[in-house]
Amino acid sequence: MQTNVLPTMKSLDGVNKKNDVNNIASEAPEKNVKTESEKIDFSKVKIEPLFEEMVDFDTFSKSDFRAVKVKECVAVPKSKKLLQFTLDDGTGTDRTILSGIHSFYEPEELVGKTLIAITNLPPRAMMGIDSCGMLLSAIHEEEGEEKLHLLMVDDHIPAGAKLY
Repeated sequence: MQTNVLPTMKSLDGVNKKNDVNNIASEAPEKNVKTESEKIDFSKVKIEPLFEEMVDFDTFSKSDFRAVKVKECVAVPKSKKLLQFTLDDGTGTDRTILSGIHSFYEPEELVGKTLIAITNLPPRAMMGIDSCGMLLSAIHEEEGEEKLHLLMVDDHIPAGAKLY
């Protein structure tokens, strides 16, 4: 007859505790616990309509979408909206992209994340800084308020991985 043995773990005070569901849940940070209020009622969400104009495959395939790792992210001085990202795009040279998402994210919460960028856009100067690409995000309207979510992917995807 097989019995299940649960491993023990030491708490911060050094006392062994059973590694059971109750202890895990009570020790988990509150921000990781989903509550009913965090669930989105999609009946209240508005999204933009799809484009009617078609893009041929050759045009689409000219876009270079890559996984990028956020090495550094800072607020751009004198701008309320812009964040400046220093990114690892797999080339060995840092890439700078500016994005007007400061009202949705604080810079420190993005460091270390793996995002998706289009990397072959021509540089565009913003606040005197060249932005060399664009980060992809999803937007929608919820109860009259714009919501934005950067596309973040699994951290096991290496910097520079091409998306198809």
